[in-house]
Amino acid sequence: MKKYQNAVIIFFFLLLQMEKIAAQEVDLLKLVGEDKPKKEFVKYAFKSPRVINGHSMEFLAPGTMDFRILHRFGLLSQGYDNFFGLDQASMRMGFDFGVSRNLMFGFGRSTYKKELDGYIKFAPIMQSTGHHSFPFTVAMVAGMTMNTLPWADPTIKNYFSSRLAYYFQTIIGRKFSEGITLQFTPTMVHNNIVPLQTQPNDIYALGFGGRAKFSKRMAFTWDYFYVMNGIQPGVNFHPLSVGVDIETGGHVFQLHVSNSTGMNERAFITETTNDWSKGELRFGFNLSRVFQLKKNKKLEL
Repeated sequence: MKKYQNAVIIFFFLLLQMEKIAAQEVDLLKLVGEDKPKKEFVKYAFKSPRVINGHSMEFLAPGTMDFRILHRFGLLSQGYDNFFGLDQASMRMGFDFGVSRNLMFGFGRSTYKKELDGYIKFAPIMQSTGHHSFPFTVAMVAGMTMNTLPWADPTIKNYFSSRLAYYFQTIIGRKFSEGITLQFTPTMVHNNIVPLQTQPNDIYALGFGGRAKFSKRMAFTWDYFYVMNGIQPGVNFHPLSVGVDIETGGHVFQLHVSNSTGMNERAFITETTNDWSKGELRFGFNLSRVFQLKKNKKLEL
């Protein structure tokens, strides 16, 4: 009997030792896990989902809405008679919504050609640091515009599809540091109808944009689209915009100059009729205010 008692004591002693060893192994695994760098997605490459005219690599946080008002005035070269363009104005009012970390959509209306527009933006790859990091962001944008002006010739048969245009973009961008961000944006715009048979329905452009932060609340921004086809010398030009972003509490206020009047992709890529080299510039501003629509749980990476 005593033999069995000793065996039971030895068995329980071994169990206790095994528990201690297992606990030590768990602690060691935790230490190994803590040493592994945590994956973090890069934020604030730009302060809004747009650079100036074009989309940026930045996404809205899930459950937020960005209310945007864009103004573009007349030509500065018109002088005092038109108060340097301030007596004229084109405007776009837009609403952008963050669905998830890498998905958002938006819509808006412009006074230029009374156009409605909408888009969806998705990033299958996002710049990140830490475990399984990636050096840049790849985002895709698909959008549509609709001209709501009265028909130019109501006496003929007009088709609703003639009002529509589409655009598709791939945004490849990288935030190099807290102060520098650059992106490259190949773009295709398709117009269902064009004014002349000699003009192409499909327009291809290469977009470039960037941000250089020079103080805590101010940054220099710019975007340029090189239009590869459909440019008619002396009629339309490559759109270029430069500006300054100013953060004022919950708002981002942007002052800029541009040679384009339209403020959606179809308009500024295919219908920029002013020439920078001749000083045909328009002053404008963009105002962005983000609202929290839904409280989000902390994302687990």
